[in-house]
Order: sequence, then structure tokens, then C-alpha cells
Amino acid sequence: MLSEFRCFSQGERRLQAGEWPRLMQACDQDRNKLLRPLLVLAVETAMRRGELLAMEWRYVDLQRCTALLPKTKNGHARTVPLSPVAVETLLAMSRNHDRVFPLSGDCVRQGFDRLRRRAHAEDLRFHDLRHEAISRLVEHGLSLIEVQQVSGHRSLQMLQRYVHLQTDDIVAKLHMHSVV
Repeated sequence: MLSEFRCFSQGERRLQAGEWPRLMQACDQDRNKLLRPLLVLAVETAMRRGELLAMEWRYVDLQRCTALLPKTKNGHARTVPLSPVAVETLLAMSRNHDRVFPLSGDCVRQGFDRLRRRAHAEDLRFHDLRHEAISRLVEHGLSLIEVQQVSGHRSLQMLQRYVHLQTDDIVAKLHMHSVV
């Protein structure tokens, strides 16, 4: 994994050093055991909160490592590729309901507020996890077109608002590929 996460200016936020382990620890202490897989899938798939909450087991194909979202914010269906961590997370979950996360938006909002307080990340928003996920996809080497397909953004201009690259990582790449 890339160097530990850092914060960004201009109101767009990524995970800061130590926040992810603290969030995971807060999840382990919470009574709602669906919050941990929800956060993991948010960071692994770049899906919106509403997309995660609407995701149905009948559209999850763990053999092909995909999840179909028949209805998204922009009105277009898309198939989201699932990372090995996302597949492992889904395999560990119960399938007692049609939806993967049978939770209401209010339940997630309240639960995430508890997690933020416990993790000392009060200014973190759930939507910041989407920024984190999209930035990670670019940092892992996916092209902007590939990331756009994963994220469901209709234009590269909108996608660019979500990509927050680490200057230190860019410097490291320049030095790694430097030919003099």
C-alpha cells in the first residue's frame, strides 16, 4: 500500500495518518457489525453511500468479482469491479436479506458519527471515503478512463474533482523513472 494517508486542502479530504486503523477499531467496538464492511467496501469500490445501501445480493457476482448497480445517481446502470478485499468482505457477510446492507441512511449517518468520534476524525465525512477510493485507484495505476468506469462519473471533468494525488508519491515516481 502507498505511504500512510494525508490530508488535503480545498475542502476535499482524504484519510489522514492513522485514521483508517482507528476507524476499523471503532467499527469493531460498535454494536452495528455492518459498519465495518460498509466502510471497507466504500474505500474498495468508490461507490456512493446510496449505491452501497441499495446494492442487492442478486446483482453481486463473486465469481466474476463484480457488482451490478442497476440504478445510480446519474441514472445509468454500471458494473463495479470488486477488489480481492471487497470480495473477501462480501464472502464474510450474512445473506439473510435481499440487500447487502439492510440499513437506512439515518442508521448509517448515526453510526458513522459514532465512529468518527471514537476514531478522533470528527471532520471526516462518509463521502470523503469516495474521494479516498478514487484517488487510490489512480495511484494504483488505473487510467482515468478506467477510474471513470469504476466511479460512474459521466465526464472526466467531474472525475478530476475527486482525484487528490499525493505530491510525495508523484515525486517518488519521478525519481523512480528518472533517466539521466
